[in-house]
Amino acid sequence: MKIAPRRRACSPGAGRKPEAIIGVGGFLFGACLLVGGCTVGPTYVRPTAPAPTSASYKEFGNWQTTQPSDTAPRGKWWEVFQDARLNELEDKVDISNQNLKGAEAQYTQARAAVRFYRSGYFPVVSTEPSASRQRQSQNKALYSSTEAVTYNDYLLPVDVSYEPDIWGQVRRQVESARAEMQASAADLATVNLSLHAELAMDYFQLRGLDAESQLLNNTVEAFQKTLQLTQDRFKGGLASAVDVAQAQTQLETTRAQAIDVGVQRAAYEHAVAVLTGEPPSDFGLAASPLSVPPPVIPPGLPSQLLERRPDIASAERQMASANAQIGVAKTAYYPAVTLSGGGGFETAGLGSLLSGPSALWAIGASAFGTIFEGGRRHAVTAEAQAAYQQTVANYRQTVLTAFQDVEDNLAAQRILEQEATTEAGAVKAAEHSLDLSLHRYTGGVTSYLEVTTAQSLALSDERTAADILTRRMVASVLLIKALGGGWTTANLPAD
Repeated sequence: MKIAPRRRACSPGAGRKPEAIIGVGGFLFGACLLVGGCTVGPTYVRPTAPAPTSASYKEFGNWQTTQPSDTAPRGKWWEVFQDARLNELEDKVDISNQNLKGAEAQYTQARAAVRFYRSGYFPVVSTEPSASRQRQSQNKALYSSTEAVTYNDYLLPVDVSYEPDIWGQVRRQVESARAEMQASAADLATVNLSLHAELAMDYFQLRGLDAESQLLNNTVEAFQKTLQLTQDRFKGGLASAVDVAQAQTQLETTRAQAIDVGVQRAAYEHAVAVLTGEPPSDFGLAASPLSVPPPVIPPGLPSQLLERRPDIASAERQMASANAQIGVAKTAYYPAVTLSGGGGFETAGLGSLLSGPSALWAIGASAFGTIFEGGRRHAVTAEAQAAYQQTVANYRQTVLTAFQDVEDNLAAQRILEQEATTEAGAVKAAEHSLDLSLHRYTGGVTSYLEVTTAQSLALSDERTAADILTRRMVASVLLIKALGGGWTTANLPAD
Protein backbone atom coordinates (compact mmCIF):
# COMPACT_ATOMS: atom_id res chain seq x y z
CA MET A 1 0.00 0.00 0.00
CA LYS A 2 1.32 3.44 -0.83
CA ILE A 3 -0.17 6.85 -0.13
CA ALA A 4 1.43 9.37 -2.43
CA PRO A 5 2.25 12.80 -1.01
CA ARG A 6 0.04 15.54 -2.39
CA ARG A 7 1.01 19.19 -2.55
CA ARG A 8 -1.60 21.90 -2.54
CA ALA A 9 -1.98 25.56 -1.62
CA CYS A 10 -3.24 26.45 1.86
CA SER A 11 -5.79 28.93 0.63
CA PRO A 12 -9.15 29.34 2.41
CA GLY A 13 -11.79 26.88 1.27
CA ALA A 14 -9.31 24.70 -0.62
CA GLY A 15 -10.72 21.27 0.29
CA ARG A 16 -9.85 19.33 3.48
CA LYS A 17 -8.43 21.43 6.26
CA PRO A 18 -4.70 21.13 6.98
CA GLU A 19 -5.49 20.22 10.59
CA ALA A 20 -7.24 17.08 9.40
CA ILE A 21 -4.30 16.03 7.28
CA ILE A 22 -1.87 16.72 10.11
CA GLY A 23 -4.08 14.63 12.38
CA VAL A 24 -3.86 11.68 10.00
CA GLY A 25 -0.07 12.02 9.85
CA GLY A 26 0.15 12.25 13.62
CA PHE A 27 -1.92 9.10 13.98
CA LEU A 28 0.32 7.19 11.57
CA PHE A 29 3.44 8.49 13.32
CA GLY A 30 2.12 7.55 16.75
CA ALA A 31 1.17 4.09 15.56
CA CYS A 32 4.67 3.55 14.23
CA LEU A 33 6.16 4.62 17.54
CA LEU A 34 3.94 2.17 19.43
CA VAL A 35 5.04 -0.68 17.22
CA GLY A 36 8.66 0.57 17.32
CA GLY A 37 9.37 -1.35 20.51
CA CYS A 38 9.80 -4.57 18.51
CA THR A 39 13.37 -5.56 17.73
CA VAL A 40 13.78 -8.70 15.64
CA GLY A 41 16.80 -10.97 15.89
CA PRO A 42 18.39 -12.91 18.75
CA THR A 43 19.36 -11.18 21.98
CA TYR A 44 23.11 -11.39 22.46
CA VAL A 45 24.41 -13.65 25.21
CA ARG A 46 28.14 -14.26 25.43
CA PRO A 47 28.82 -17.95 24.68
CA THR A 48 30.78 -20.05 27.12
CA ALA A 49 34.51 -20.32 26.58
CA PRO A 50 36.92 -23.12 27.52
CA ALA A 51 38.65 -22.22 30.78
CA PRO A 52 40.76 -24.10 33.35
CA THR A 53 38.83 -25.72 36.18
CA SER A 54 41.65 -25.20 38.67
CA ALA A 55 42.07 -22.05 40.74
CA SER A 56 45.63 -21.44 39.53
CA TYR A 57 47.73 -21.99 36.45
CA LYS A 58 49.26 -25.44 36.07
CA GLU A 59 52.78 -24.15 35.45
CA PHE A 60 52.68 -21.67 38.32
CA GLY A 61 51.84 -24.12 41.09
CA ASN A 62 54.01 -23.60 44.18
CA TRP A 63 56.93 -22.31 42.16
CA GLN A 64 57.06 -18.91 43.89
CA THR A 65 56.81 -18.97 47.68
CA THR A 66 56.54 -15.19 47.95
CA GLN A 67 54.57 -12.89 45.69
CA PRO A 68 54.11 -9.12 45.50
CA SER A 69 50.86 -7.83 46.92
CA ASP A 70 49.73 -6.51 43.55
CA THR A 71 48.20 -9.08 41.23
CA ALA A 72 49.71 -7.87 37.95
CA PRO A 73 51.65 -5.02 36.31
CA ARG A 74 49.42 -2.08 35.42
CA GLY A 75 49.70 1.01 33.26
CA LYS A 76 53.35 1.41 32.30
CA TRP A 77 54.11 -2.22 33.01
CA TRP A 78 57.68 -1.95 31.70
CA GLU A 79 58.59 0.08 34.79
CA VAL A 80 58.68 -3.16 36.82
CA PHE A 81 62.08 -3.81 35.22
CA GLN A 82 63.44 -0.59 36.79
CA ASP A 83 65.44 0.42 33.71
CA ALA A 84 65.41 4.18 33.10
CA ARG A 85 66.56 3.90 29.49
CA LEU A 86 63.85 1.35 28.71
CA ASN A 87 61.22 3.63 30.28
CA GLU A 88 62.39 6.51 28.11
CA LEU A 89 62.17 4.42 24.93
CA GLU A 90 58.76 2.96 25.80
CA ASP A 91 57.29 6.43 26.28
CA LYS A 92 58.28 7.28 22.71
CA VAL A 93 56.20 4.43 21.27
CA ASP A 94 52.89 6.11 22.12
CA ILE A 95 54.07 9.34 20.51
CA SER A 96 55.95 8.32 17.40
CA ASN A 97 55.18 4.74 16.34
CA GLN A 98 53.44 4.74 12.95
CA ASN A 99 51.77 1.33 13.33
CA LEU A 100 50.10 2.60 16.50
CA LYS A 101 48.94 5.74 14.72
CA GLY A 102 47.40 3.57 12.00
CA ALA A 103 45.51 1.52 14.60
CA GLU A 104 44.27 4.73 16.22
CA ALA A 105 42.97 5.96 12.85
CA GLN A 106 41.15 2.65 12.36
CA TYR A 107 39.49 3.07 15.76
CA THR A 108 38.44 6.62 14.82
CA GLN A 109 36.78 5.23 11.68
CA ALA A 110 34.84 2.72 13.80
CA ARG A 111 33.62 5.49 16.10
CA ALA A 112 32.44 7.50 13.08
CA ALA A 113 30.52 4.45 11.83
CA VAL A 114 28.52 4.40 15.09
CA ARG A 115 27.50 8.02 14.56
CA PHE A 116 26.59 7.24 10.96
CA TYR A 117 24.17 4.45 11.86
CA ARG A 118 22.77 6.38 14.82
CA SER A 119 21.63 9.09 12.43
CA GLY A 120 18.93 6.64 11.30
CA TYR A 121 17.00 7.45 14.49
CA PHE A 122 16.21 10.92 13.17
CA PRO A 123 14.24 12.26 10.19
CA VAL A 124 15.92 13.72 7.14
CA VAL A 125 15.08 17.38 6.56
CA SER A 126 16.01 18.97 3.24
CA THR A 127 15.33 22.11 1.28
CA GLU A 128 15.86 23.18 -2.31
CA PRO A 129 15.04 26.87 -2.81
CA SER A 130 14.66 28.03 -6.40
CA ALA A 131 13.89 31.14 -8.39
CA SER A 132 13.02 31.21 -12.09
CA ARG A 133 11.51 33.38 -14.78
CA GLN A 134 9.61 31.60 -17.51
CA ARG A 135 7.79 32.44 -20.77
CA GLN A 136 4.94 30.30 -22.07
CA SER A 137 4.37 29.48 -25.67
CA GLN A 138 1.22 31.15 -26.93
CA ASN A 139 0.81 28.34 -29.43
CA LYS A 140 0.68 25.56 -26.80
CA ALA A 141 -2.43 23.44 -26.49
CA LEU A 142 -5.23 24.87 -24.37
CA TYR A 143 -3.50 28.22 -24.12
CA SER A 144 -5.69 30.91 -22.57
CA SER A 145 -5.26 34.57 -23.37
CA THR A 146 -5.89 35.34 -19.70
CA GLU A 147 -2.66 33.57 -18.70
CA ALA A 148 0.51 35.55 -18.31
CA VAL A 149 2.97 34.89 -21.10
CA THR A 150 5.97 35.70 -18.93
CA TYR A 151 6.02 35.11 -15.15
CA ASN A 152 8.30 34.56 -12.17
CA ASP A 153 8.28 31.54 -9.84
CA TYR A 154 9.88 31.67 -6.38
CA LEU A 155 9.90 28.46 -4.33
CA LEU A 156 11.09 27.94 -0.71
CA PRO A 157 10.28 24.30 0.19
CA VAL A 158 11.12 22.18 3.25
CA ASP A 159 10.79 18.39 2.89
CA VAL A 160 10.82 15.87 5.76
CA SER A 161 11.25 12.11 5.39
CA TYR A 162 11.28 9.67 8.28
CA GLU A 163 11.44 5.87 8.43
CA PRO A 164 10.39 4.71 11.92
CA ASP A 165 12.58 1.95 13.32
CA ILE A 166 9.61 -0.38 13.73
CA TRP A 167 11.48 -3.68 13.49
CA GLY A 168 14.70 -2.52 15.08
CA GLN A 169 16.88 -2.40 11.98
CA VAL A 170 18.52 0.85 13.01
CA ARG A 171 18.90 -0.34 16.59
CA ARG A 172 20.60 -3.52 15.41
CA GLN A 173 22.86 -1.57 13.07
CA VAL A 174 23.87 0.77 15.90
CA GLU A 175 24.38 -2.22 18.19
CA SER A 176 26.59 -3.91 15.60
CA ALA A 177 28.58 -0.74 14.88
CA ARG A 178 29.06 -0.07 18.59
CA ALA A 179 30.39 -3.60 19.11
CA GLU A 180 32.70 -3.16 16.11
CA MET A 181 33.93 0.10 17.59
CA GLN A 182 34.66 -1.61 20.90
CA ALA A 183 36.41 -4.43 19.05
CA SER A 184 38.50 -1.82 17.24
CA ALA A 185 39.37 -0.22 20.61
CA ALA A 186 40.48 -3.65 21.87
CA ASP A 187 42.50 -4.15 18.67
CA LEU A 188 44.16 -0.80 19.32
CA ALA A 189 45.04 -1.97 22.84
CA THR A 190 46.42 -5.21 21.38
CA VAL A 191 48.64 -3.30 18.94
CA ASN A 192 49.76 -1.00 21.73
CA LEU A 193 50.63 -3.92 23.99
CA SER A 194 52.40 -5.81 21.19
CA LEU A 195 54.53 -2.82 20.20
CA HIS A 196 55.58 -2.07 23.77
CA ALA A 197 56.36 -5.75 24.35
CA GLU A 198 58.32 -5.98 21.10
CA LEU A 199 60.38 -2.96 22.11
CA ALA A 200 61.10 -4.44 25.55
CA MET A 201 62.14 -7.79 24.02
CA ASP A 202 64.41 -6.14 21.45
CA TYR A 203 65.90 -3.98 24.19
CA PHE A 204 66.69 -6.91 26.49
CA GLN A 205 68.06 -9.00 23.64
CA LEU A 206 70.33 -6.09 22.75
CA ARG A 207 71.43 -5.81 26.37
CA GLY A 208 72.02 -9.55 26.42
CA LEU A 209 74.28 -9.18 23.40
CA ASP A 210 76.10 -6.40 25.24
CA ALA A 211 76.72 -8.85 28.09
CA GLU A 212 77.91 -11.49 25.62
CA SER A 213 80.17 -8.95 23.90
CA GLN A 214 81.63 -7.93 27.23
CA LEU A 215 82.26 -11.58 28.10
CA LEU A 216 83.97 -12.26 24.78
CA ASN A 217 86.11 -9.12 25.00
CA ASN A 218 87.21 -10.05 28.51
CA THR A 219 87.95 -13.55 27.27
CA VAL A 220 90.03 -12.12 24.41
CA GLU A 221 92.13 -10.23 26.96
CA ALA A 222 92.57 -13.42 29.00
CA PHE A 223 93.51 -15.41 25.89
CA GLN A 224 96.05 -12.74 24.92
CA LYS A 225 97.76 -13.23 28.28
CA THR A 226 97.64 -17.00 27.82
CA LEU A 227 99.17 -16.63 24.35
CA GLN A 228 101.94 -14.47 25.78
CA LEU A 229 102.58 -17.10 28.46
CA THR A 230 102.74 -19.82 25.83
CA GLN A 231 105.11 -17.82 23.64
CA ASP A 232 107.40 -17.20 26.64
CA ARG A 233 107.40 -20.89 27.45
CA PHE A 234 108.15 -21.69 23.82
CA LYS A 235 111.15 -19.37 23.87
CA GLY A 236 112.34 -21.09 27.04
CA GLY A 237 111.98 -24.49 25.47
CA LEU A 238 109.13 -25.49 27.79
CA ALA A 239 106.38 -25.47 25.13
CA SER A 240 106.07 -26.56 21.56
CA ALA A 241 105.12 -24.58 18.48
CA VAL A 242 101.84 -26.54 18.49
CA ASP A 243 100.96 -24.98 21.84
CA VAL A 244 101.59 -21.51 20.45
CA ALA A 245 99.48 -22.26 17.36
CA GLN A 246 96.62 -23.56 19.49
CA ALA A 247 96.70 -20.47 21.73
CA GLN A 248 96.80 -18.20 18.67
CA THR A 249 93.88 -20.06 17.04
CA GLN A 250 91.73 -19.87 20.15
CA LEU A 251 92.45 -16.16 20.54
CA GLU A 252 91.54 -15.27 16.95
CA THR A 253 88.44 -17.47 17.02
CA THR A 254 87.15 -15.73 20.14
CA ARG A 255 87.99 -12.32 18.70
CA ALA A 256 85.95 -13.18 15.57
CA GLN A 257 83.02 -14.26 17.76
CA ALA A 258 83.18 -10.93 19.60
CA ILE A 259 83.02 -9.08 16.29
CA ASP A 260 80.14 -11.22 15.03
CA VAL A 261 77.98 -10.22 18.00
CA GLY A 262 77.99 -6.71 16.57
CA VAL A 263 75.90 -7.82 13.59
CA GLN A 264 73.01 -8.97 15.76
CA ARG A 265 73.31 -5.98 18.07
CA ALA A 266 73.07 -3.56 15.16
CA ALA A 267 69.90 -5.26 13.93
CA TYR A 268 68.24 -4.95 17.35
CA GLU A 269 69.36 -1.34 17.68
CA HIS A 270 67.77 -0.54 14.32
CA ALA A 271 64.57 -2.33 15.35
CA VAL A 272 64.36 -0.27 18.54
CA ALA A 273 64.85 2.92 16.49
CA VAL A 274 61.96 2.09 14.15
CA LEU A 275 59.66 1.15 17.05
CA THR A 276 60.30 4.55 18.63
CA GLY A 277 59.69 6.35 15.34
CA GLU A 278 63.28 7.38 14.66
CA PRO A 279 65.47 6.74 11.59
CA PRO A 280 68.08 4.07 12.47
CA SER A 281 70.83 6.33 11.14
CA ASP A 282 69.99 8.93 13.83
CA PHE A 283 69.63 6.50 16.73
CA GLY A 284 72.10 4.84 19.04
CA LEU A 285 72.19 2.91 22.30
CA ALA A 286 75.30 2.86 24.43
CA ALA A 287 76.47 -0.56 25.56
CA SER A 288 74.97 -1.65 28.88
CA PRO A 289 75.39 -5.35 29.66
CA LEU A 290 72.39 -7.19 31.09
CA SER A 291 73.13 -8.36 34.61
CA VAL A 292 69.98 -8.15 36.78
CA PRO A 293 67.50 -11.08 36.78
CA PRO A 294 63.86 -10.39 35.93
CA PRO A 295 61.28 -9.48 38.59
CA VAL A 296 58.59 -11.92 39.70
CA ILE A 297 55.47 -11.51 37.54
CA PRO A 298 52.40 -12.86 39.39
CA PRO A 299 49.89 -14.26 36.87
CA GLY A 300 46.73 -13.79 38.93
CA LEU A 301 43.80 -16.17 38.54
CA PRO A 302 42.89 -17.97 35.30
CA SER A 303 39.32 -16.73 35.67
CA GLN A 304 40.57 -13.14 35.31
CA LEU A 305 42.29 -13.69 31.98
CA LEU A 306 39.11 -13.30 29.91
CA GLU A 307 38.76 -9.75 31.22
CA ARG A 308 42.44 -8.82 30.89
CA ARG A 309 43.35 -9.76 27.32
CA PRO A 310 42.42 -7.18 24.67
CA ASP A 311 42.48 -9.79 21.89
CA ILE A 312 39.86 -11.84 23.77
CA ALA A 313 37.76 -8.71 24.24
CA SER A 314 38.02 -7.96 20.53
CA ALA A 315 36.91 -11.48 19.60
CA GLU A 316 33.98 -11.24 22.05
CA ARG A 317 32.87 -7.87 20.64
CA GLN A 318 33.09 -9.31 17.12
CA MET A 319 30.59 -11.95 18.25
CA ALA A 320 28.23 -9.26 19.55
CA SER A 321 28.47 -7.40 16.26
CA ALA A 322 27.80 -10.54 14.22
CA ASN A 323 24.82 -11.38 16.43
CA ALA A 324 23.32 -7.93 15.77
CA GLN A 325 23.78 -8.46 12.04
CA ILE A 326 21.43 -11.45 12.24
CA GLY A 327 18.75 -9.03 13.44
CA VAL A 328 19.55 -6.64 10.61
CA ALA A 329 19.14 -9.48 8.10
CA LYS A 330 15.79 -10.56 9.59
CA THR A 331 14.26 -7.08 9.28
CA ALA A 332 14.14 -7.68 5.53
CA TYR A 333 11.14 -10.02 6.16
CA TYR A 334 9.04 -7.08 7.35
CA PRO A 335 7.67 -4.06 5.45
CA ALA A 336 9.43 -0.73 5.65
CA VAL A 337 7.20 2.25 6.52
CA THR A 338 8.15 5.77 5.49
CA LEU A 339 6.48 8.97 6.63
CA SER A 340 7.01 12.00 4.47
CA GLY A 341 5.86 15.56 4.54
CA GLY A 342 6.77 18.92 3.20
CA GLY A 343 5.82 22.55 3.21
CA GLY A 344 7.01 25.93 2.16
CA PHE A 345 6.10 28.94 0.11
CA GLU A 346 5.67 29.54 -3.62
CA THR A 347 4.74 32.78 -5.37
CA ALA A 348 5.16 34.70 -8.57
CA GLY A 349 6.13 37.87 -6.72
CA LEU A 350 9.07 37.93 -4.33
CA GLY A 351 7.34 40.41 -2.04
CA SER A 352 4.49 37.99 -1.23
CA LEU A 353 6.69 34.88 -0.77
CA LEU A 354 6.14 34.56 2.99
CA SER A 355 2.42 35.50 2.95
CA GLY A 356 -0.33 33.07 3.93
CA PRO A 357 -1.75 32.43 0.46
CA SER A 358 1.76 31.46 -0.75
CA ALA A 359 2.03 28.56 1.69
CA LEU A 360 1.93 24.95 0.50
CA TRP A 361 2.13 21.58 2.21
CA ALA A 362 2.06 17.86 1.55
CA ILE A 363 1.92 14.84 3.80
CA GLY A 364 1.88 11.12 3.16
CA ALA A 365 3.00 7.68 4.15
CA SER A 366 4.14 4.61 2.28
CA ALA A 367 4.88 0.99 3.08
CA PHE A 368 7.19 -1.21 1.06
CA GLY A 369 7.33 -4.96 1.37
CA THR A 370 8.86 -7.71 -0.74
CA ILE A 371 6.45 -10.45 -1.81
CA PHE A 372 8.82 -12.77 -3.66
CA GLU A 373 12.58 -12.67 -4.18
CA GLY A 374 13.59 -16.30 -4.73
CA GLY A 375 15.01 -16.99 -1.26
CA ARG A 376 17.38 -14.03 -1.09
CA ARG A 377 16.34 -12.96 2.41
CA HIS A 378 16.69 -16.49 3.71
CA ALA A 379 20.17 -16.72 2.20
CA VAL A 380 21.25 -13.41 3.75
CA THR A 381 19.96 -14.52 7.15
CA ALA A 382 21.72 -17.88 6.86
CA GLU A 383 24.93 -16.08 5.91
CA ALA A 384 24.66 -13.82 8.97
CA GLN A 385 24.05 -16.80 11.24
CA ALA A 386 27.06 -18.64 9.82
CA ALA A 387 29.20 -15.53 10.25
CA TYR A 388 28.16 -15.43 13.90
CA GLN A 389 29.12 -19.08 14.39
CA GLN A 390 32.49 -18.30 12.85
CA THR A 391 33.07 -15.51 15.39
CA VAL A 392 32.11 -17.91 18.20
CA ALA A 393 34.74 -20.39 17.02
CA ASN A 394 37.31 -17.60 16.69
CA TYR A 395 36.50 -16.39 20.20
CA ARG A 396 36.91 -19.82 21.77
CA GLN A 397 40.17 -20.41 19.89
CA THR A 398 41.46 -17.03 21.04
CA VAL A 399 40.69 -17.97 24.64
CA LEU A 400 42.51 -21.30 24.30
CA THR A 401 45.51 -19.60 22.73
CA ALA A 402 45.57 -17.04 25.55
CA PHE A 403 45.75 -19.73 28.22
CA GLN A 404 48.46 -21.47 26.21
CA ASP A 405 50.50 -18.24 26.07
CA VAL A 406 50.33 -17.83 29.84
CA GLU A 407 51.22 -21.46 30.56
CA ASP A 408 54.07 -21.40 28.01
CA ASN A 409 55.72 -18.37 29.57
CA LEU A 410 55.12 -19.49 33.14
CA ALA A 411 56.85 -22.72 32.22
CA ALA A 412 59.66 -20.79 30.56
CA GLN A 413 60.17 -18.65 33.66
CA ARG A 414 60.14 -21.65 36.00
CA ILE A 415 62.42 -23.84 33.91
CA LEU A 416 64.83 -21.05 32.96
CA GLU A 417 65.22 -20.06 36.60
CA GLN A 418 66.14 -23.65 37.45
CA GLU A 419 68.46 -23.77 34.46
CA ALA A 420 70.11 -20.49 35.51
CA THR A 421 70.84 -21.90 38.96
CA THR A 422 72.34 -25.05 37.47
CA GLU A 423 74.30 -23.13 34.86
CA ALA A 424 75.74 -20.84 37.54
CA GLY A 425 77.17 -23.93 39.20
CA ALA A 426 78.55 -25.08 35.86
CA VAL A 427 80.25 -21.72 35.28
CA LYS A 428 81.81 -21.80 38.72
CA ALA A 429 83.09 -25.35 38.18
CA ALA A 430 84.44 -24.49 34.70
CA GLU A 431 86.31 -21.47 36.02
CA HIS A 432 87.82 -23.59 38.78
CA SER A 433 88.80 -26.24 36.24
CA LEU A 434 90.43 -23.58 34.05
CA ASP A 435 92.45 -22.24 36.98
CA LEU A 436 93.67 -25.74 37.80
CA SER A 437 94.59 -26.44 34.16
CA LEU A 438 96.57 -23.20 33.87
CA HIS A 439 98.48 -23.97 37.05
CA ARG A 440 99.17 -27.51 35.84
CA TYR A 441 100.34 -26.20 32.46
CA THR A 442 102.53 -23.53 34.03
CA GLY A 443 104.09 -26.17 36.25
CA GLY A 444 104.75 -28.39 33.26
CA VAL A 445 102.44 -31.14 34.51
CA THR A 446 100.09 -31.20 31.51
CA SER A 447 99.91 -30.21 27.85
CA TYR A 448 98.31 -27.06 26.46
CA LEU A 449 95.45 -29.19 25.08
CA GLU A 450 94.03 -29.47 28.60
CA VAL A 451 94.12 -25.67 28.94
CA THR A 452 92.42 -25.23 25.58
CA THR A 453 89.67 -27.65 26.54
CA ALA A 454 89.12 -25.94 29.89
CA GLN A 455 89.03 -22.49 28.25
CA SER A 456 86.48 -23.61 25.66
CA LEU A 457 84.22 -25.16 28.31
CA ALA A 458 84.43 -22.08 30.53
CA LEU A 459 83.60 -19.72 27.67
CA SER A 460 80.74 -21.93 26.50
CA ASP A 461 79.22 -22.07 30.00
CA GLU A 462 79.54 -18.32 30.50
CA ARG A 463 77.89 -17.58 27.15
CA THR A 464 75.11 -20.02 27.97
CA ALA A 465 74.55 -18.30 31.32
CA ALA A 466 74.31 -14.92 29.57
CA ASP A 467 71.87 -16.37 27.03
CA ILE A 468 69.69 -17.84 29.78
CA LEU A 469 69.45 -14.46 31.51
CA THR A 470 68.37 -12.85 28.23
CA ARG A 471 65.76 -15.55 27.68
CA ARG A 472 64.44 -15.05 31.20
CA MET A 473 63.96 -11.34 30.56
CA VAL A 474 62.21 -12.01 27.27
CA ALA A 475 59.99 -14.65 28.91
CA SER A 476 59.01 -12.09 31.57
CA VAL A 477 57.98 -9.61 28.88
CA LEU A 478 56.03 -12.30 27.03
CA LEU A 479 54.27 -13.30 30.26
CA ILE A 480 53.19 -9.71 30.88
CA LYS A 481 51.95 -9.55 27.29
CA ALA A 482 50.10 -12.86 27.71
CA LEU A 483 48.41 -11.48 30.83
CA GLY A 484 47.22 -8.37 28.98
CA GLY A 485 49.74 -5.85 30.29
CA GLY A 486 47.38 -4.56 32.98
CA TRP A 487 44.58 -3.87 30.50
CA THR A 488 40.97 -4.74 31.47
CA THR A 489 37.61 -4.72 29.70
CA ALA A 490 36.70 -1.70 31.85
CA ASN A 491 38.91 0.28 29.45
CA LEU A 492 36.53 -0.37 26.55
CA PRO A 493 34.62 2.77 25.49
CA ALA A 494 30.91 2.64 26.21
CA ASP A 495 30.04 4.67 23.14
